[in-house]
Amino acid sequence: MALDKILAISGKPGLYQLVTQTRGGFIAKSLLDNRKISVSIQQNVSILSEIAIYTLTEEVPLREVLSKIKTKEKGEQTSVSHKDGKDKLEEYFFEVLPDYDEDRVYASDIKKVVQWYNMLQKHDLLDLEDKRKSDEEE
Repeated sequence: MALDKILAISGKPGLYQLVTQTRGGFIAKSLLDNRKISVSIQQNVSILSEIAIYTLTEEVPLREVLSKIKTKEKGEQTSVSHKDGKDKLEEYFFEVLPDYDEDRVYASDIKKVVQWYNMLQKHDLLDLEDKRKSDEEE
C-alpha cells in the first residue's frame, strides 16, 4: 500500500484508506474501525504522500521520516506514545530527524507522525522501502 492511498481527514480521527471515487468526492475506509465513510470534495483532506516535515535545510517527505522511525524501531511500534509529553516527543523526534526545524514542527505535528506510524505499522502498511525503490527506477 503506497502512502498516496492513505488519507488524513480534518475533523476525523485516525487515518483512512482510499476505496473509490464518487461524483461528489470519494469513499474511504477507516483504519481504526474499518467503517466506510463518504467524503465530500469540500472536506479538508491530506494525502500522506504529499506531507513533508520541515528541517533546517529542506523539507523531508513523510515517507522518509516514517522509514527512519521504522529503522530506529526495527519495524515495531514506537517506544514513545503519541500521548506522551511534549518534551519526550521532541526528544524522540530529535533522535529520528536530528535537524528538524523546532520552530515550524510543533509537538502536535510530532504526535500525529508517531500516531500515524503506529497505525500504519499495526495494519502492516509500512512498505515504504518498496515504494522508494519503484520511485527511483522511474
